[in-house]
Amino acid sequence: MKLKKYMMLAAVAMSFGMTSCVGDLDLEANDPNLESPTSSTLLINEAMICYQSMATSGQEGPGSSIISGLDNGRGQYTRALFMMNEFPTDEVIWIWKDDGIYDLITNTFDATNGNIYGTYSRLYAHIALCNQFLSEAEGNTTPEIVVLRDEIRTLRAMSYYWVLDIFGKTSMALAKPDGATVPEQYPRHEAYKWLEKELVDIVDNGNLATVPVYGRVGIDGAEALLARLYLNAEVYTKEDPAGVTSAWDKCAERCENIIKRHTGGGYLNSGLANEYLHLFCRDNHDYMPGGGNAAENEILWGIPFDQERLQSWGGTVFLINGVLANEGGMSGLDFGCSDAWKCMKATKEFSENFTEPDKRWALWVKGTVKYKDEKGENAEKTYNIENTEFSTWGDGYVCVKWTGLNRGNDYFPRYNENAPKIFSSDITSTQFTDTDLAMIRLSEIYLSYAECTMHGVGDKAKGLQYVNLVRGRAGVTPWTSADLTAENMLAERSRELYWELTRRSDLVRFGKFTGPDQKLWSWKGNTLEGNSINARYDVMPVPANVIAALPDFKQNTGY
Repeated sequence: MKLKKYMMLAAVAMSFGMTSCVGDLDLEANDPNLESPTSSTLLINEAMICYQSMATSGQEGPGSSIISGLDNGRGQYTRALFMMNEFPTDEVIWIWKDDGIYDLITNTFDATNGNIYGTYSRLYAHIALCNQFLSEAEGNTTPEIVVLRDEIRTLRAMSYYWVLDIFGKTSMALAKPDGATVPEQYPRHEAYKWLEKELVDIVDNGNLATVPVYGRVGIDGAEALLARLYLNAEVYTKEDPAGVTSAWDKCAERCENIIKRHTGGGYLNSGLANEYLHLFCRDNHDYMPGGGNAAENEILWGIPFDQERLQSWGGTVFLINGVLANEGGMSGLDFGCSDAWKCMKATKEFSENFTEPDKRWALWVKGTVKYKDEKGENAEKTYNIENTEFSTWGDGYVCVKWTGLNRGNDYFPRYNENAPKIFSSDITSTQFTDTDLAMIRLSEIYLSYAECTMHGVGDKAKGLQYVNLVRGRAGVTPWTSADLTAENMLAERSRELYWELTRRSDLVRFGKFTGPDQKLWSWKGNTLEGNSINARYDVMPVPANVIAALPDFKQNTGY
């Protein structure tokens, strides 16, 4: 692990004067017999556990988990979200027919799917941790705790956002979030209104830092989450008896607030990182909030990972290892990881969304790879764009985005001679990774503002300029005003944000996931050519186990 990152991780603890109990991020509570449950030391410890819970599966290393029902890989926070937000879309196929995974890929799942229940449980486990801290910190006026309360409220808001987005109906115990009060189920539009009010207060009350301590959330992350909420307002309120709420104007305003804080550095003074792929490599912590690169601080909210202190079988380990294979001319070692799981590939339709010379897919393995086999003889492997055989490695391009490589100027993987030379030839391959994970990036905010202008708010010329900042960095042709269409915007969001947990929401918002204009892709509806699916799949079902345990809860329509 790099010394610079080690020092930043230590700063998470040092900012609270707590190097003894949090310096190594082991996050074990102090002896409760020695301190009051509401002491600042224990409260800070509890807050750090809320952060840690988004990176790891449990508090006892990568093999532990805070929930039952999913293994410690699928049960990790961001990997569980990936299953819900990417597996059912056109962006990825998981080639192994693991329990319930095939049903997610083909959109044939129901309320008994264990992965859906596990994700629901994982989100509420995180909410429970946040609620515990907020309950015990209530009324504490210590400056550090006041700030931490709003940080943990933001973390909780992120988990509530995912429940709202994925499941629609949301269970909350807001009156007394003490872990003992029986939660109530809220319809989607009411949960939206509560979450909007919560985030507006967090963003506008001035407690969150503009430049937070590395690994923590600041004003950018909270306001970006609010902008994403507003972007999907019509979806979340379409069943409101009072009428659908449009919030394009509010989304545009929040996007502009964020953009104004980031101009003056990075790609053409936009605040974007100069190199797209640097945002997904081993030393991408420089682009994180508090990471040190103020000119290119594109990651507005990120989750740190560390090969020694924040180990997980989810997060970026999953995103790196899952796409690599130690066969067919490939090697995980070429991408800075010692494992290669050979699990995920791109769909034909997703691959067709890109054209050369787009830098955003420069590391993909596609076409014919020539190599020396174990006998030293010439061999070759062809990676096809088609997904004819669901579980055949090579039927579908290999979608490499996250890596364990360091930034540099003298190396690129040999699979694509046209790939940009932006990584270092000094490769250190490890089982776990130091690559951090962006939850929301500034480029998303630029694209969201541009989308708002398509609905008649904001400055359309500025929206076009924002899209072309994103496209310009990717090295592709700029758009004209005629190109600013719904179809093009949906495609551009996929090219820029693929596998970053936005695709299912985007497809639903654009009316392309289900319905008369739905998009078809390989294996959707359980056929190679793709098939239409029922409108119920716009939301996931409330898990059957939850309905059985809380009979007053209602199931989503159609399940």
